[in-house]
Amino acid sequence: MKLSTLLWLTVALIGLGGCSMGQMVARTSVSIMDGSIDAMNRETDLTLAAAAIPANIKLIEGLIAEDPRNTTLLVNAAQAFYGYAFGFVEQQDPERADALYARGVQYGLRALRVEGLAVDLPRTRPEVLDRALARLGKDAVPALFWTASNWAKQIDLNRSDPGRIAQLSGAERLMHRVEQLEPEFYYGGVHLFYGVYYGGRAPMLGGDYAKSERAFARARAATGGRLLLVDVLQAEYLERQRLDGEAFARLLHAVIERPLGTFAEMALANQIARQRARVLLAHQNDWF
Repeated sequence: MKLSTLLWLTVALIGLGGCSMGQMVARTSVSIMDGSIDAMNRETDLTLAAAAIPANIKLIEGLIAEDPRNTTLLVNAAQAFYGYAFGFVEQQDPERADALYARGVQYGLRALRVEGLAVDLPRTRPEVLDRALARLGKDAVPALFWTASNWAKQIDLNRSDPGRIAQLSGAERLMHRVEQLEPEFYYGGVHLFYGVYYGGRAPMLGGDYAKSERAFARARAATGGRLLLVDVLQAEYLERQRLDGEAFARLLHAVIERPLGTFAEMALANQIARQRARVLLAHQNDWF
């Protein structure tokens, strides 16, 4: 055996020495999971997606059990819980959705701890949290985004709880750090967050319709108007809050009438948007 070959094998064995077989499998599965997520995002059959996502979530959780500090897997779990709760559970069973979002938050927090955010988010003073967030770089953006997204949805489902509402500024601080580091992350999702953040509350409670409108416009521009959730969430939060029934109906009807195939890489999100638009329109007379 050549000396160079022996040295290479020695280095390889040393590198594997601290890694269990389970960790090796988990780490080599990350690229497969990326392909699975991409395929799911392109799915147009909601029934098939609703049946498949729970199995994918359990697979991710199994891989995390083998490699508990793998930030990619932790973020995948946070994203999956958000997507499943928002797309398939929230409108039918808000209580269950709340529990799913909570699990998404926990996976996001675990990823953030690996990235170096060693604070108790709900109990940390704003100035302390801001200093801790300022130390995070671009590698932490996915964990910040999905933690904030799950956390904000939990709060949204518990608007009658003052304790939950008080946590909203914490979720916003996480998203603000994403905005500083990578403002167009996940198809302009930061702008979508702020559209809801400012549009879903009356001005006396911290809402700002002008800021909301600008945020939704930026979110729409990020994909050239191809992501239909922008119009759905503008109708659901901003137009409903300011009692503009005409804009509410116009936005939602346009979503339903939009042909399939206009945004293949986010086809599932657009199908979810169409379904959500139909549910919202069914309640139009209750709100306007």
